[in-house]
Amino acid sequence: MPLIKFQIGKQGLTDSFISSLENCFKTNRSVKIYVLKTARPEGKEGKIQVQKYEKELLEKLGKNYVSRIIGFTINLKKWKKKLLKTFINAHS
Repeated sequence: MPLIKFQIGKQGLTDSFISSLENCFKTNRSVKIYVLKTARPEGKEGKIQVQKYEKELLEKLGKNYVSRIIGFTINLKKWKKKLLKTFINAHS
C-alpha cells in the first residue's frame, strides 16, 4: 500500500483538510502529515504547535485513530474495528 502524505500549511487545520483525511482513511490505514514551517513558529513553540495540531486532529477524527509525532511530522493510523474492540476489552 502506498504511503499517503499530507501537509499542514499556513491555513492550519481547515474543514476541507479534515474531510480529505476522512476520505483518505476510507481506503488507507495510515497517513503522514508534515507540518510546514509556515504553519508553526520556530524553536520549542513549533513543537508545541505540532502537538496542538495532533490533539485537534484526534478530536475531530474520533476515537478510532492513534498518532505519533516524529520531528514535525504527525503519523496517523486508523485502528481496525476488531483490533480496537480487543484492545478495549483487554484493558477494561
